[in-house]
Amino acid sequence: MGFKCGIVGLPNVGKSTLFNALTQTSNAQAENYPFCTIDPNVGEVPIPDDRLNKLAEIAASKSRIPTKMSFVDIAGLVKGASKGEGLGNKFLANIREMDAIAYVIRCFENSDIVHVNGNINPVEDSEIVETELMLSDLESIESRMPIIEKKAKSGDADSKELIPILHGVHELLKVGKPARLLKVSDVDKPKLKSLQLLTSKPVLYICNVDEQDASTGNQYSKLVEEIADKENAIAIVISAKIEAEISELNRSEKDEYLLELGLKHSGLERVIQSGYQLLNLITYFTAGPKESRAWTIPKGSNAPRAARAIHTDFEKGFIRAEVIGYSDYVSLNGEQKSKEAGKMRVEGKDYIVEDGDVIYFRFNV
Repeated sequence: MGFKCGIVGLPNVGKSTLFNALTQTSNAQAENYPFCTIDPNVGEVPIPDDRLNKLAEIAASKSRIPTKMSFVDIAGLVKGASKGEGLGNKFLANIREMDAIAYVIRCFENSDIVHVNGNINPVEDSEIVETELMLSDLESIESRMPIIEKKAKSGDADSKELIPILHGVHELLKVGKPARLLKVSDVDKPKLKSLQLLTSKPVLYICNVDEQDASTGNQYSKLVEEIADKENAIAIVISAKIEAEISELNRSEKDEYLLELGLKHSGLERVIQSGYQLLNLITYFTAGPKESRAWTIPKGSNAPRAARAIHTDFEKGFIRAEVIGYSDYVSLNGEQKSKEAGKMRVEGKDYIVEDGDVIYFRFNV
């Protein structure tokens, strides 16, 4: 699994252009990676990871399978979406299914492309997006509070634990602040997540700029970065035009073009990196003659939880994990020599998997 990122934004901000460019980027790599467009506004993108290619080369794997990220182009955001305007209800339902939300904010001027509100104002644009989500959450919380409070009074333990979280979220929403700003303990985070609030999801601000501002940003993107800093979110600068252009290039041409523009990474790579950071995700690998494969898991996962990414039977029947660190696997040229050098570790169920681990799971069901 990878993660689902919903792309939202007002009309004419470059949202669909960016979505098409990001998903076409993966399509251009189809000779190396599987690619699937599930329907017109959902694209699964293989996550580029040079480590997977190196492992597959060493293990002489017949196939290599990257982990994936799903981009969802969510239409329907207009003022009043929380009240059903436009495609409001469908729009809000689609967002609830996402792991993270990318707000595409227009940070470029172009007289040929009319701004929905008549002028370029990234602060106002971000507020419109956030306000619609907060209004929906407020309505959801206020409808559920009496029911949960009644259950708590009757002695329901789960409802009692939810009450302070509900009240905390309610106070934030009433003053125009998103639910993700609520400070909760690690123990209470799953409870907050269980409420399925739109504004509790991690947010990535994507500042869509002209080509000349792609490497430095501009006065508009700086305003968005200030918003992100206040919210403990992430803001990145991307030119949808550039992404559309490089989506048609091969790897060497793309790298050369990005270098000319003063960019180290493509927009796709930066979105993925930011998504992993927002969601606290890591990647581990399995490698062998049949296939080398990347697996995405939450950071801090123990070995059985990591095994679940492959199949629930691996978690249920977990016996042990045979682990080789990525750098050892590469420097010693594979599993056998890593074993001979004493670099393969046998780990139990309490082992916390690290990013880059190459693992073979032993299980019995």
